[in-house]
Amino acid sequence: MRRVLAAFAALAAAGLALAAAGCGSGSSTTLTVLAGSEVKDLEPLLGKIEKHTGVRLKLDYVGTIDGTQAIVSGSDHHDLAWFSHSKYLDLLQANGPRRVHAETPIMLSPVVLGVKHSVAERLGWANGAKVTWRDIADAAAAGKLRFAMTNPASSNSGFTALVGVASAFAGSADALNAGRIDTKGLKELFAGQKLTAGSSGWLADAFVASQSQLDGMINYESVLLTLNASGRLGERLDLVYPSEGIITANYPLLLLNDARRKEYDKLTAYLLSPDFQKQLMTRTLRRPATPGVPLDSRLPRALLVELPFPASVRTIDAILFAYLNEARPPAHATFVLDVSGSMGDNHKLDHLKQALRGLTGLDRTLTGRFSTFHNREQLTFIPFNGAVQPAADFTITGTDTQAGAFAQIRQYVDRLEAGGDTAIYSALISAYRRAAAEQATDSGRYYSIVLMTDGENTQGAGVDDFLDFYRGLPAAAQRIRTFTVLFGDASPKALGQIAEVTGGKVFDARSANLSDVFKEIRGYQ
Repeated sequence: MRRVLAAFAALAAAGLALAAAGCGSGSSTTLTVLAGSEVKDLEPLLGKIEKHTGVRLKLDYVGTIDGTQAIVSGSDHHDLAWFSHSKYLDLLQANGPRRVHAETPIMLSPVVLGVKHSVAERLGWANGAKVTWRDIADAAAAGKLRFAMTNPASSNSGFTALVGVASAFAGSADALNAGRIDTKGLKELFAGQKLTAGSSGWLADAFVASQSQLDGMINYESVLLTLNASGRLGERLDLVYPSEGIITANYPLLLLNDARRKEYDKLTAYLLSPDFQKQLMTRTLRRPATPGVPLDSRLPRALLVELPFPASVRTIDAILFAYLNEARPPAHATFVLDVSGSMGDNHKLDHLKQALRGLTGLDRTLTGRFSTFHNREQLTFIPFNGAVQPAADFTITGTDTQAGAFAQIRQYVDRLEAGGDTAIYSALISAYRRAAAEQATDSGRYYSIVLMTDGENTQGAGVDDFLDFYRGLPAAAQRIRTFTVLFGDASPKALGQIAEVTGGKVFDARSANLSDVFKEIRGYQ
C-alpha cells in the first residue's frame, strides 16, 4: 500500500509540475513593439524568447520615419520600439519630452556596398583592396557602377548609408555639422543609383529580379551575406568596406512604456546572453552586441571604422534634402487615378485629393516633409473613368511649395470630378505608352507608375490587352514598375497581377489612410 500511495504521490507531483509549466507558458506577459521591417526575420525566435523570459512580443511593423514621428509626437502607445538604429530619434527628442526611457543595442550590422565579383575585379576592388567612398563615387559618375539603395527618407539602410557618405566626404564631424555638405560628391555617387525602394527587404528582392542590369547594392552587411548564401544570385557579391569608414546599425530595443521596465530588463538580459547572441548571429548574420561572443565564420573579419553621426537634426535634414532635391537622379512619376462615379461615394475623391495635395508641401509632418514632390521631378497625372482623360504634365523647379508647379498641381487636383465607368487597363496602357516615349528621350530618370482604383475594370481594354501591349514594349520600358493602390472595392487579384508582372508592389488603402499610403509609395519613386 505504501508503494501504491508513493506512486500516486509521484504522479500527482508530475501532474502539478506539468500544470505549472502550462500555466507558465499561458501566463506570459505581452509587450507590444513598434518595429521596423528590418527585424521581421527575428519572428522565428520569438517563441524561444517567450519561453526563456515569459515575455511575448507582439510586433507591429511601420516605416522608420513614420514610427519616429509617432514616438516623438506622443501619439504612439506601444510598450517598446525596435528599429535598426535610433540616432535620428534621439536627436529629435533631445529638446522635448523623453519618450524613450531606455535603449539597449542588441545586434550589429554595418551598411556597406556589395559588388558583383567580376565588377570588383574590373574596378580593382577585389581581394580586400583599399577602396574609398571617393573611388566609389568616381566609378558611379563614370558609368562603371550601377547600384541599388533604399530611399534614405524612407528606410534606415539608405539613411545610414547617406549619412555615412556625407560624413566621409566632409572629412570631419565638425565640418559636417558646420554645414559643409559635398553636394557635388553626392551627385557623382548617386549618378550610379539605378534602383530605389522604401525598404531594404523589398530592395533585395528587386535586386535579384534585376541583377542583370545592376552591378551592386548598398545594404546591411547581413542582407548582402544572406543573399550570397541564398543561391538566388547569378554571381556572388564582394563586400566593400570603404576605408574612410561606415556607420553601423545597432538595432536598439527601446523602452517606451516605463511601467514595463521590469519586463524590459529581463528581456534585454536574455537577448544579450551569449547563447542567444550566437543564435541571432547564426540566423541573421548580424554581429553580436555582447563582447566575447566568437564571430561566425561567414562574417568577414574586416576592420570596421565607424564614421561620426551628425550632432543635430538640422544637419541631418540638410543632408536628406540635398539628396532628394539635388543629388539623386530625378524621377518621373505617373499617377493613374480613378475618377469613376463610385469615387464620389463616401468622400473617396476627397480623400484622394487630400493625399495628392499633401504631396505638394501641405503636409508638414515629418513624413510629409520628406515625401513632398522634389526639385527636378517630372509628374504626369492621368485620370480615368469609362475613358482615359487628357494627361497633365508638371515639372518641379525649386523648393518653394507655395508657387510654381506645386500650386498648379493643387489647382489641377481640385478640379477633378467623379463620374462614369472604370477603364483601368486602357488608362494603364496610356500611362506606359507615354512613359516609354519619355524614357526613350531621357533615360537618366527613375520612371514609375502609380495606379489607384476603387473598383474593377468595366470598360475599354481588358487584362489580356494590357499584357500583350506590355510584353511588346522595349525592354527598358518593361522595367518601369507599377505600384498599385487597393481602395474601396478594387480587386486584389487584378491589382496584384499588375504589380507582379511589372515588378511593382501592392499597397492596401482599404483600411488605411490614403495619404499615408501615398507617402509610403514615395519611397519607391
